Amino acid sequence: MAFNSPSGPPASKRQTDRLLELLIAAGHDGFRDARGPMGFTQRQANGKFTVAEAEAFIAELEGAEHDETAPTPPSRMSAAERAVRDLPDDVLAAELQRRGWVVMEP
Repeated sequence: MAFNSPSGPPASKRQTDRLLELLIAAGHDGFRDARGPMGFTQRQANGKFTVAEAEAFIAELEGAEHDETAPTPPSRMSAAERAVRDLPDDVLAAELQRRGWVVMEP
């Protein structure tokens, strides 16, 4: 088997579409945006999954949808929310302090 090659048949278009739909519902822009949080490989970040991989990720995301204890993800994050999420901690803390908030390290 070649390096980073899939170890099974490719996922169907229906499976990849469902997975993308669930990722968007979880607040991601697509496969690349979800790469870090979901633990996707580079191949998966390009939207290429095996049947087993797609089934596992779909089950994980659908399980999170029905888990009452899981935090509810935003339906869609705005550009401003994504920008704030990507800010370094020290920059975010400085801005909050500038606005009068008290910031403490854990």
